[in-house]
Amino acid sequence: MPSLPPSKPSPPSTRLASSLCTAHKATVPPEVSRHHEHCTATNQCCSVIIQQIPAPVSAVWSVLRRFDRPQSYKRFIKSCHVIRGSGGVGTLREVHVISGLPASSSHERLEILDEEKHVLSFRVVGGEHRLKNYKSVTTVHPQVDGTTVVVESYVVDVPPGNTKEDTKIFVDTIVKCNLQSLARIAGEVYRKGSGMAGV
Repeated sequence: MPSLPPSKPSPPSTRLASSLCTAHKATVPPEVSRHHEHCTATNQCCSVIIQQIPAPVSAVWSVLRRFDRPQSYKRFIKSCHVIRGSGGVGTLREVHVISGLPASSSHERLEILDEEKHVLSFRVVGGEHRLKNYKSVTTVHPQVDGTTVVVESYVVDVPPGNTKEDTKIFVDTIVKCNLQSLARIAGEVYRKGSGMAGV
């Protein structure tokens, strides 16, 4: 189970200086590249994770776009319910995570849901957790062989007493687990829909 090291005393961090996180530059089509450009303060870190999925975009997007059911593929989420909205931009959800993580709940707002370009973004706006000001952007890209590439980037505050590397390793591990699970679930959706279940 991934976990952040315990907090250690550290001097207050500043949010005055900032830079543009462009780790994604060589990995996403230019038409959605701007969505993965995160402005990071000195006390923040960012990263990008890429997952190849042997299923078409339609199957992957059908799972990913359900802002009301992240637990269908995010293994660390125990439950989710919508607090406000009906699934469109501005919808607010509350998720509860499994035990063993440095968190119990998270309030998350849907920022982008682009059905045409297959872009989903959410921001953490509250809850009981250590990952403050977390923002995630996920884009889904069809490949010429009928498979899909998913790109997920994020920016988040570094918890007091932790390093950027600590935080990046922790969050990267969770995102990678989520995307691997998404690949498995989307593959099942595709096989079921194409009559290949059990193959």
